[in-house]
Amino acid sequence: MSGSKLIVKSSEEMRAARERGESRSDWDDVRRKIREGVEPEADPDAPDATALLEEEIAHRRAGRPAGSGNKEQVSIRLDRNVLAAFRATGKGWQTRMNDALSDWLKHHSPNQTGRR
Repeated sequence: MSGSKLIVKSSEEMRAARERGESRSDWDDVRRKIREGVEPEADPDAPDATALLEEEIAHRRAGRPAGSGNKEQVSIRLDRNVLAAFRATGKGWQTRMNDALSDWLKHHSPNQTGRR
């Protein structure tokens, strides 16, 4: 886009410019293309815009990405200080908590009962 100059205007400024006849858009041509159902990829000023957009939308899925299938969502009550300490480590704290519990299992039998 060498030689191009980007101009940013609010919708009010664009409306006022259009009313003053300063609009560079050919609105009659835009309306004609809408009536005729001309898609942007058929428009020489915007080649492949619709095809690329449709391709991008087709690849997107709603919601979170699929997990590994190795985890199960549970509800658990933890001491506030434990939770605060892990959260204070920043993004990924839940993974670090999972790693800490996995490490504990390597050194302890899960059948041990040790209530305080």
